[in-house]
Amino acid sequence: MHHFFASMITSGQLRASRALLGIDQRTLAEAAGLSLPTIQRMEASDSVIRGNVDSLMKLVAALDALGIALISDNTASETGGRGVRLKRGTA
Repeated sequence: MHHFFASMITSGQLRASRALLGIDQRTLAEAAGLSLPTIQRMEASDSVIRGNVDSLMKLVAALDALGIALISDNTASETGGRGVRLKRGTA
């Protein structure tokens, strides 16, 4: 997995990731080894998700394993903003 500061994932990126993957909150919770209420709380956050670092790392690792590349601020991308994208060969 690319080095990524888990504290930099936003609730919008999390929701967008699930939408790209076509999975619900429960499926993501199971993939990350987290509880459904934890995922719900993360998605309800304002902007950058705050929480237990271990939980955030599990979340980021699960998204990575499912084929999501998180794009943080100041990372090379065509539009230059935050976002998510499917990694090549996924889908």
